[in-house]
Amino acid sequence: MIQEVAMKENAVITIISITIIVLNMMMIIVLDIKNAIMVATIAEVTTVTMAEIMAEVMAEIMVATMAVITAVVMAVTMAVTTAVTMAVTTAVTMAVTTAVTTAEVTVVVMAVTAAVVKDVAAVGAGCFNLINN
Repeated sequence: MIQEVAMKENAVITIISITIIVLNMMMIIVLDIKNAIMVATIAEVTTVTMAEIMAEVMAEIMVATMAVITAVVMAVTMAVTTAVTMAVTTAVTMAVTTAVTTAEVTVVVMAVTAAVVKDVAAVGAGCFNLINN
């Protein structure tokens, strides 16, 4: 009978030992699953965060780049437009001024020449009259 009790105690101890071993293995499995979930969660959070950061950074870069490009294009356009306008205005003004000045000088020269020719003709006629009288 003592042997039977000892065998039963040994069986109970063996069952308890096996149960503890199984529980430890289950705990290891649960910890592994928890670690896998944590790794996956961290990877997902990191991926989403990096994607959002990259999207925001790219949006800011695009806005800044477009602002710089727009400013440069506007500055170049204004500079070219001003330069062309000033060149054309200067050329037209010079051409008109030259034409008007030339026309005015021609009129004055023609008037002076006509007056001088008239005076010379009058002097010549006077001299002719003096000589003939």
